[in-house]
Amino acid sequence: MTTITPLTPADHDEWLDLWCGYLDFYETELDEETITVTFERLTDPALGLHGAIARDDDGTAIGIVHWLTHPATWTTTDYCYLEDLFVAPDARGSGTGAALIEHVRTWAEQHGSAKVYWLTAETNHAARMLYDRVSTRTGLIQYQIRTA
Repeated sequence: MTTITPLTPADHDEWLDLWCGYLDFYETELDEETITVTFERLTDPALGLHGAIARDDDGTAIGIVHWLTHPATWTTTDYCYLEDLFVAPDARGSGTGAALIEHVRTWAEQHGSAKVYWLTAETNHAARMLYDRVSTRTGLIQYQIRTA
């Protein structure tokens, strides 16, 4: 059975392995400072970025999820943005991804968020099969402008 707990500083090395797997999947590199600050933000409850780690029956870290909330103009409550979700390749298909999403959904509900939403690559077919099963596809298209 998958166990999901909030990230703590003690999870750093296992989180880092999964985080690097996630970055590799998206063919992305981040500098050491960004990685360090990201983990600090995820493990400091005062900073508003949240993280959880999934472990299998043996206690091996097999997945991570990160999320944040923000005010919204279409509701009097916050929205919850699921920013990152990664399951180790050898644990995929085990229900870990769905459990991590449900963990965030439950957290968001308990904290009064009106909805949970996220983005994924159009080509991420395996993940999209899960997402189509556990959520509603909105049909919206993302645009962005880089500022730095």
